[in-house]
Amino acid sequence: SKYNERRSECDQALKELQTKLNINSLGQLDEATFNENKFLLSAPNLVKRARHAVTENQRTLKAATALKSGDLNGFGKLMNASHRSLRDDYEVSGIELDTLVESAWLQPGVIGARMTGAGFGGCGIAIVAEDQINSFIKIVGASYNEKIGYQADFYIASISDGAKYL
Repeated sequence: SKYNERRSECDQALKELQTKLNINSLGQLDEATFNENKFLLSAPNLVKRARHAVTENQRTLKAATALKSGDLNGFGKLMNASHRSLRDDYEVSGIELDTLVESAWLQPGVIGARMTGAGFGGCGIAIVAEDQINSFIKIVGASYNEKIGYQADFYIASISDGAKYL
């Protein structure tokens, strides 16, 4: 599958980076170290795949910090950057997901949006101000239908207290 292809490309990039760097995973690299050593990679697609893995790991760490400090706008920007990386570097998005996400980015009350899941179809997720949900669904749905030719489904999820012992 394409997912296995992406995984294999990341494994190859790691192997090539290990010729100079003492690392066990791409997640051990920060962006500066990756950029200083990407010349070790033998193909442009390996640079893109590894860059996604490195930057996504860094975004995840930054996202945890943003959420802990209540910085939802910062978190939203990280979501948007994640989608761009999944689209441009990991290349697992597609016209349907890009249409949903890029339309979402333009809507009032949207903090952030990205594709979710393994890619190559599937779902998008957006954090939308509660008072903008109906407008969001109407406008993004119309945009999607116009560009793609069929309707998108929308599911509203709410934040809860999370998992806990009963």
